[in-house]
Amino acid sequence: MALGRTAGARRARPRTRRGERIYAIGDVHGRLDLLEASLGEIDRHSATLPPADSVHVVLLGDLVDRGPDSAGVLRLVHEIQSRSGLLVALKGNHEELMVRAIDGEPGVMRTWMKVGGAETLMSYGIDPAMADADIMPATKALAQRVPRAILDWLRALPLTAQSGDYLFCHAGIRPGLPLARQSREDLLWIREEFLRDERDHGVVVVHGHSVSPEVEVRTNRIGIDTGAYRTGILTALFLDGANSEVLPVTLVKESTAMSGQERVAFG
Repeated sequence: MALGRTAGARRARPRTRRGERIYAIGDVHGRLDLLEASLGEIDRHSATLPPADSVHVVLLGDLVDRGPDSAGVLRLVHEIQSRSGLLVALKGNHEELMVRAIDGEPGVMRTWMKVGGAETLMSYGIDPAMADADIMPATKALAQRVPRAILDWLRALPLTAQSGDYLFCHAGIRPGLPLARQSREDLLWIREEFLRDERDHGVVVVHGHSVSPEVEVRTNRIGIDTGAYRTGILTALFLDGANSEVLPVTLVKESTAMSGQERVAFG
């Protein structure tokens, strides 16, 4: 599915930086299976196109929480990024909460448990009931089980990336403020003030954070969080010059009359 322009669109279609092909992936939330499927589909899709000067995959944050294998997602993304500069992982509010919980910030562990941290603990082999009983042992156990290299990497994740007319971030921006003055809190957490604003931001903001049944295409933003952890649909957005396309992946259970295995479905 190609992205069309809505009423009131810009005179010129937004473009990536010349020669740069981008695949942005929405919130993974512990769905290692869907992330692997999406990366495979991106490889296949890019192979059908003429060569580009550079091809980058941009993960829009919220790699962790809610889904079953946050530990596996972090391992995979960290491993790919450590050997290739072509993958960019941005920080989401859930990575922020995870780091703050590990650091023992008062009240954060209990907050994190309520928004998906329990599933991340389980992915590291930690019973979340431990956090209910006593925060400190859970904090210590998580700090011991998350490899130091991954924890340092999580702390250093960038908040934004840009290519031409597109700005990539997790949640959005504060309308009316210059890009250079955007706050960390807004880039990670903003919602309604950004989603409802129709002003020209000077860039088209590609973001996750706010779940919608389908990709939301507006003249000033594109939201691609399709709720992978609960819908089973992880969406990537292809951008190359003025061209664009939505690439969703899902895992569909075969009926017992067939193989009984999961198959990947694209489209």
